[in-house]
Order: sequence, then structure tokens, then C-alpha cells
Amino acid sequence: MNFNEYPIDSLMYITNRPEIVFTHGKGSWIYDNNGKRYLDFIQGWAVNSLGHCNDGMIEALNSQAKLLINPSPAFYNEPMAKLAGLLTQHSCFDKVFFANSGAEANEGAIKLARKWGRKFKDGAFEIITFDHSFHGRTLATMSASGKPGWDTIYAPQVPGFPKAELNDIASVEKLINAKTVAVMLEPIQGEGGVIPATREFMQQLRELTKKHNILLIVDEVQSGCGRAGTLFAYQLSGIEPDIMTLGKGIGGGVPLAALLSKAEIAVFEAGDQGGTYNGNPLMTAVGYSVISQLTAPGFLEGVRSRGDYLRAKLLELSEERGFKGERGEGLLRALLLGKDIGNQIVEKAREMQPDGVLLNAARPNLLRFMPALNVTTEEIDQMLAMLRSVLDSL
Repeated sequence: MNFNEYPIDSLMYITNRPEIVFTHGKGSWIYDNNGKRYLDFIQGWAVNSLGHCNDGMIEALNSQAKLLINPSPAFYNEPMAKLAGLLTQHSCFDKVFFANSGAEANEGAIKLARKWGRKFKDGAFEIITFDHSFHGRTLATMSASGKPGWDTIYAPQVPGFPKAELNDIASVEKLINAKTVAVMLEPIQGEGGVIPATREFMQQLRELTKKHNILLIVDEVQSGCGRAGTLFAYQLSGIEPDIMTLGKGIGGGVPLAALLSKAEIAVFEAGDQGGTYNGNPLMTAVGYSVISQLTAPGFLEGVRSRGDYLRAKLLELSEERGFKGERGEGLLRALLLGKDIGNQIVEKAREMQPDGVLLNAARPNLLRFMPALNVTTEEIDQMLAMLRSVLDSL
């Protein structure tokens, strides 16, 4: 089918899209309407944790669709309960609330922290967040984010989100006052350019929040669910947060997210939180398949091994081309280009023939890599060969 035969004019404009329509995919490969295939190192922005059309996810969807799709969140359902149990079994948290997107999970975390502040901290409501952070696209989560320009795009902002500097504990401490209820951060700033919080900073932050009796919230929408090489990125630092949010990878491509907390923080009362599709059995059945696969023996060790392999190969490329190194954890990594050529590389890589490669420039001076967690070393080598070809053409 010719691109112009698709009714794209009916779609609301939100971003510049290339003139291709993706039609199907499997594993690390995705195909467009012309039959061209692309090696996908974006995977829906770290969403497709098990690649395109994972067999276990398909089986879960098919099986559950024949049983029950949505009985209403006012009732329990089996996949919802099973997935909640799996998440608490493999984390430090006791309670789970399911949502449909990372932004919705983060909105829920903000509500939960403010509710806790009302009950136990004399109405404290401010949540310290960080410059260059990204927490979602609702008004509250945009206000919580430290993305440049977002303070004016839908002004006025939701108040109560003073900004500190990542990996600078003094910048956090000076913002704490009687109105402070929590500190919220991404253990790895994804949209900010794949900037990890250091182990030392995470430990200092946990100590500081305990000292002042305020909550520590980790936004693991991008860094969670195996992406960092551990099931959750907070585990890299040996700490236990009070609240965690998940999205993207938990559903492996379907709309699913989660808000988790320690039992003593779970202070919602009837009517405080909800949502029409939240915890529906169709999506939570898929989530159960995803998390079961991620926690299978040897899987996360494989993620760490492939993350180390990608890191070593990116460092080789950086030295070879005079770039500025790489950073990240597991299979969330960035190549630091040292110059603003990221967008050019992305476009040329997509337009390569006969096969293209899908890359992302989270910032103009770097490339961000978010392959499927079960990507092979051969596919990593293939991506790097294609990237070298693009660099040669610049």
C-alpha cells in the first residue's frame, strides 16, 4: 500500500513523523509498508522489553481475551492479583496499584505522597525533583519534570516541585523545609540523556530522607523491569525506597503501569484513586508474562552480559571516532558524540538501504540505545556496523 493511501490526515499533529507506516515486527526487527525492515534499537522508547511480538505475551493476550477483558476495577480479577504478588515478591514493596501509563503511575505517586503528608506531616506537599528529569505529560508530571521549556508550555504549572541537581546532595538538602513531603527521581535520567544517579548519591538521598522523615520516590518507568540489568534500578544502590513507579517495560508493549509502595505508605482511602481500565485482566495477564520471563533463571544475568558487551563496543567506537565516551546501565546506554550530529545520524540510519536501523538522539549530542532485553550480541554487532556506515557517510 502506498504511503499516500493511508488516511494520515485524520491524525492530529503532535510531532514530525517520517513517511513510512510500520506494519509488523518480530524480536529486534520491524517492517514498514514497503516491506523494508529495520533493526530496532529504540523498541518504543524502552517499551518492548522482550522485542516485538513476544510469543509469551501473545499467548497471554490470546488466552485472557477469551476469558475476561475488563470486569471493572471495582472488583478483583485473577491476573491483577497474580501480577501484584509477583511484583511484591521480587521487590521491597508491599502494595501495588495498576495504571495505564507511566505518567498516570507518577501522578498516583504524587497523590499518594501528598495524602501521606496530609496525614503524617502537617499537610506537607512539596516534592523535590531534579533538573533535566522527565516524569510524564500530565500537568502535574510536567510540572514535576525538569525538562527545559516545560515550565511555560502549559503555564501556570502545578506548584510544589522545587528542583535540585542530580548527584549533588547539598542541592537537595537546601530545599528541604517544613512543607517537604518527598524527593522524587529517576535512578537513570532517560530523556535527560541517560544520566545515572550514582550509588553514593542514592545512598546519601536515602539517608537524608530518613533523617527528615520524608519519602523517597523512584520513577522507574524507563529504568525498571530489567532495563538496568537488575529487575529494578534502585537495587543497584542497595537501598529501599518508599514508593516506586513502573511503566513502559512492565507491559512489554501494551499499556500497563504500576505504583508500588511500602505498606505504611499506602494510605489511600476509598475513592481517592482509581481509573476505568486500571488493573484490567487483559493487560495484567500480559504483564505477568513479561515479569515472569524477566525473572526466569539466567535472564537478568544475560541482560547484564549484553549490557557490558554493548558498553565495550560503544567505547571502542568512541575511541575510534574521537567521541566523548558512553554512559548508562544494563541495556539503557548513551554514546556521547561531543557534537550536535545525533539527529542527522538518526535520519540517515533510518533511511539506509536495504535495511535501516532505528536509533534515538535523546539530546543532539548523543545517541540513546534501548534495544530489546533479549537482543543478541550478533544484532548488537550488526547495529554497530550499520552505525559505522552512517558515520562514514556524514
